[in-house]
Amino acid sequence: MTGPLGFDVEPWSLGLDGVDVDRLAHRESLFALSNGHIGWRGNLDEGDPRGEPGSYLNGVFEERPMPYAEEGYGYPEVGQSVVNVADGQLVRLLVDDEPFDVRSGTLSRHEQRLDLRAGTLRREVEWTSPAGRAVRFTTERLVSFTHRSIAAVRCVVEAVDAPARITLQSELLANEGLEDVHPDPRVQDALERPLEPVGHDARGAAATLLHRTRRSRLGVAVAMHHVVERAGAAAPSVSTDASDDLARTTIVAELEPGERLEVVKLVGHEWSADLAPATLRARAEAAVDDALREGWAGLAAGQRARLDEHWACVDVEIDGSPRLQQAVRFALFHVFQSAVRLELRSVPGKGLTGKGYEGHTFWDFEAFVLPVLTSTLPEAAAQALRWRHATLDHARERAAHLRLGGATFAWRTIDGRESSGYWPASTAAFHVNADVAAAVLHYVRSTRDTRFEREAGLEILVETARLWLSLGRRDAEGGFHLDGVTGPDEYSALADDNVYTNLMARRNLEGAAVVARRHLDVAARLGVADVEIAAWEAAAAAMVVPFDERRGVHPQAARWTEQARWDFEGTGADEYPLQEHFPYVELYRKQVVKQADLVLALLFAHDAFTLDEKARAFAYYEPLTVRDSSLSAVPQAVLAAELGHLELAADYLAEAATIDLDDLQGDADAGVHLASLAGVWLAITAGFGGMREGEGGLSFAPRLPPGITRIAFGIRVHGRVLRIEILPEQSTYRLEDGEPVTVRHFGDELELTPGESISSPTAPLVVRGERPTQPRHRTPRPFREALGDPA
Repeated sequence: MTGPLGFDVEPWSLGLDGVDVDRLAHRESLFALSNGHIGWRGNLDEGDPRGEPGSYLNGVFEERPMPYAEEGYGYPEVGQSVVNVADGQLVRLLVDDEPFDVRSGTLSRHEQRLDLRAGTLRREVEWTSPAGRAVRFTTERLVSFTHRSIAAVRCVVEAVDAPARITLQSELLANEGLEDVHPDPRVQDALERPLEPVGHDARGAAATLLHRTRRSRLGVAVAMHHVVERAGAAAPSVSTDASDDLARTTIVAELEPGERLEVVKLVGHEWSADLAPATLRARAEAAVDDALREGWAGLAAGQRARLDEHWACVDVEIDGSPRLQQAVRFALFHVFQSAVRLELRSVPGKGLTGKGYEGHTFWDFEAFVLPVLTSTLPEAAAQALRWRHATLDHARERAAHLRLGGATFAWRTIDGRESSGYWPASTAAFHVNADVAAAVLHYVRSTRDTRFEREAGLEILVETARLWLSLGRRDAEGGFHLDGVTGPDEYSALADDNVYTNLMARRNLEGAAVVARRHLDVAARLGVADVEIAAWEAAAAAMVVPFDERRGVHPQAARWTEQARWDFEGTGADEYPLQEHFPYVELYRKQVVKQADLVLALLFAHDAFTLDEKARAFAYYEPLTVRDSSLSAVPQAVLAAELGHLELAADYLAEAATIDLDDLQGDADAGVHLASLAGVWLAITAGFGGMREGEGGLSFAPRLPPGITRIAFGIRVHGRVLRIEILPEQSTYRLEDGEPVTVRHFGDELELTPGESISSPTAPLVVRGERPTQPRHRTPRPFREALGDPA
């Protein structure tokens, strides 16, 4: 069984036969490997043909101009774009004197397979050169989860039916550049050759390249070493040369039929804004030396063991749809590998799988990805939140520049400074601060990490609470308003009292007050007095949440439901996404929603609405939401499930799960949509698991969509592993270890003790209203059709 783009359907891997040169960029994104520090796209080992080169280090970027048609006060002055560091993936093959190329000779076999349990990308090739020399060429690569700075490639070449001289050229190649990063030539020129040579060295089977980014002045060291083995009589020859931007180790062996040459390449990566080149070189080379002691077998065993540990808790099991099972594990694998070795960094919107969004991290990391990490990989969530804390000085400077109090975090950034030229977002999308604050509160509730709360969490909550007080205003009746803000929906901007923003800001203010009172000594060091805490509480209590009494729904923002509706019937299927065919001024003044905004509030501020309010709002906003964003299907799936529309929820889950596998938006070439992939977990746990979390603890309302006969998943809570199995008639809860924990199942309390299972029946399904409709041409594909499962 294969998907629509040829990927096979296996429960624990993703494989693809053959080579479609025109679609290489897509497979490179899906087959990318990462550990949160290093990212290698799934490029072919020989480097050509390729879709887009990709060898990234999390946090390494180049500064570039921010061109504006007209300047304005408060606009970010300098942009940031991810750049390639020296690429260590490259292993070129020559058979006799002919270079291996998938476009020449005879390619009788070519398979790449991403192994979701081994954490490796394997490639198997059978090729006959134009001169008739047949070889088998196998490579396996990994980006290590146990050695932060290490990536490795194992190559095996076998002569098949005649003697052959085999030459492997293993390279570090710098300044490959990024193609078509920006349409403005000033920006493109700044990124053409971003790395300035600092030094190079070659010795035996090893080499190191040292560079510095020309404008951002970040130092980078990449080192390589090789272990060469050969089954045969004569030892291969090995030599290494290096220059400013290229280091090459050349390995030559004469092979008889059936003999094999095996080479293991180890690549170390380090970067810093502060360390001297000699120190960076020493660290990269030390990392390689450490990996050499383990060898390929040790690295591969460590990779498998780390994933076994992770999957033992986090695996989501689905019976009834083989392709959904594969897609869910694919999504969870990418989320895991994007963050497992973060170490005071955030996760870009594309992870480290491509140049999309210029390598920036956005608010959707805290909103969509961090909840998953908190429940599955909490140590990575802590690192990402500590990174936000480390950027507080930038956030305070930004707030001061905007003449506001406290701190305002960047809407999109790499190092913490605002890097968006879209000023309605970079200046007015203040909800990012509440999203960060919500992630802090959720992390502490789920982990009970008091140390983090005292060292970083409280300061984030204090500074964001101060922002809201300075941003808001009181009306004549004492109501607290947030005017002129941009909510999550990018087809609206600069609205008053965006419901999502107001509700999340209220949670931010309330949370800051609670945590400050819990740690009065830390609060005092931050200059927080009782009068300020009282002001936060008063603002939260007076927060205005608009409601349209005539229509019986919450407007997305004040007076939003009074605007004209978009002409959906007059919009053709080829005119989506709308922002590519209509001016924003037309979108801003109509009722049309790019991505869930009010519906997102129904999910993230779920306890602020009654079920009837949720049902009316969902029915109202579904016909207006066009899902021109990858962030929309997930919250729509969760709300559909909560309101009993299980088939619609499954349709939206399938959309999120296949967005990259099927390249639904036509942009997976630039990297996977990490927030949507994380959202697959949210759609299952919060949607079909009915999981909600808050001050009252965990609650569940599990039920299955049609055609799915079983779902099982695990989460980490308070340092313990809780597993839930959902069957049609009942659900079973099992606490693996630790002290007892209480959860709610359809409102009933269950006291879970370690090692014991409790089963409870599924409550009768209540469907609230008719299945809502979507805009013309924007109905999601039916679940079975999207996943290719039999009806």
